[in-house]
Amino acid sequence: MITPAPPLVTARPATADESATAWALAARGGDAVAVDRFVRALHRDVIRYVAHLCADPQAVDDLAQDTFLRALAGLHRFEGRSSARAWLLAIARRAVADSIRRSAVRPRPADLPDWERAVEHAQPCGLPGFDDGVALRELLAGLPEERREAFVLTQLLGLPYAEAAELSDCPVGTVRSRVARARATLMTLLAEAEEEARTPVSSPPAAA
Repeated sequence: MITPAPPLVTARPATADESATAWALAARGGDAVAVDRFVRALHRDVIRYVAHLCADPQAVDDLAQDTFLRALAGLHRFEGRSSARAWLLAIARRAVADSIRRSAVRPRPADLPDWERAVEHAQPCGLPGFDDGVALRELLAGLPEERREAFVLTQLLGLPYAEAAELSDCPVGTVRSRVARARATLMTLLAEAEEEARTPVSSPPAAA
């Protein structure tokens, strides 16, 4: 009797989060290649998240650099209990909060630009409804801060709801509620903008 061969087991390809977490864990031992891959894998997410939290577009790069410096200095404490991305975004959140506190105790220049340019640079290309010429900044500006952060974390950065809840220090149900309300508001604003764009502008009557 011929015993059938066991089925081949195909290794499941690692997700981006799993790869970044593996590189972070490898980087703890001083692996320079792993450090470089860890930074490259998550640099864009940090930039986008900081841009949505920070009021000063000129500070985005500095805050992202501060985030990675803090992360690399504390990498020995990372144990992989959460994804490296969630861990890093929590550090970014603290870096922005610290920056805001420092700014609050010193005079603020009157001619600082708003955050429009930074957010538009971070605008996603593949999100349905956001490629119709409507600036993402204008839509997000209509959201309360907590709903905006929940939407950015889960819908733009793709963080799981559980990790977004841990990062925001609130229950998962609260994050889901904030995202649902944010999405409803954004779709309403988008529909209004599209309707306004379709409305023909009447020409002034010709002079007699």
